[in-house]
Amino acid sequence: MDEHADDGTETDVIVVGGGVAGLTAATFAARAGLETLVVTTGESILARNAHLENVPGFPAGVNSRLFLEMLTDQAERNGVEIRRGTVTAVEPADGEGEAEGDDAAEGVRFRVRAEAEGEDVRLGARFVVAASWSDADYLDGLGVEIHDAGSKRYVETDEGGRTNVEGVYAAGRLSETYHQTVVAAGNGAEVGLTLVHDSERAYYHDWVTPEGYFTDRGREVPPGCEEIDAEERARREAESREVMREYFADPHPEPQRTHPSLVKDELGRLDEGADD
Repeated sequence: MDEHADDGTETDVIVVGGGVAGLTAATFAARAGLETLVVTTGESILARNAHLENVPGFPAGVNSRLFLEMLTDQAERNGVEIRRGTVTAVEPADGEGEAEGDDAAEGVRFRVRAEAEGEDVRLGARFVVAASWSDADYLDGLGVEIHDAGSKRYVETDEGGRTNVEGVYAAGRLSETYHQTVVAAGNGAEVGLTLVHDSERAYYHDWVTPEGYFTDRGREVPPGCEEIDAEERARREAESREVMREYFADPHPEPQRTHPSLVKDELGRLDEGADD
């Protein structure tokens, strides 16, 4: 008997991991109109960074925990649902291969098993993005190609983040991408866009343009793009300034993390077991 309760959640995209790559991939998918859910343990390895100094747009650097908070908020502002939990397995919807019957009709190809809030739940998705840093064990039941490198496991992908299993992608360090924040963000964006194009959703690219940029040249606004007039542009700019002031008004309250081997050191430094 299946001990995982099917909570009825069926979505276009499930992203496993709420770090930089996972949140960025989720944001791009959601902005393209795909229903997107991130399942995260809530602790990214980036939180161990003392001060993030090499990300474009922050001349004096930025608190890494604040940066993660901003990424999370940005994803949610764009329609991403975020749940705390640990994914334990991803399986074909029919338990063996391609989805059949009702699952096929609804487009659900995968069942994602997770431990969330003390319960075992099962979710449905058309696409899955694995962005969970070092943990790839939950993909073993799918036949995803993985190679071991010492203590680490990496998912084999093509240049767009596709695995050998249709509908399954990998992003960030799990796909052996350089372990740098800006690289993880770029890779997450690329994987998100690859997924969008594979979904056959009408899409050009994600771009907000001034009013008339396309239409004054006799062109329709391409899918994924948006034209806004001067009043709307000014409103959005004012909102962005206010939001950024709020983020940087006070020091971030979350304590500094460190390497797990130093958790019980004499300085009392913290780490709660980053895994995505």
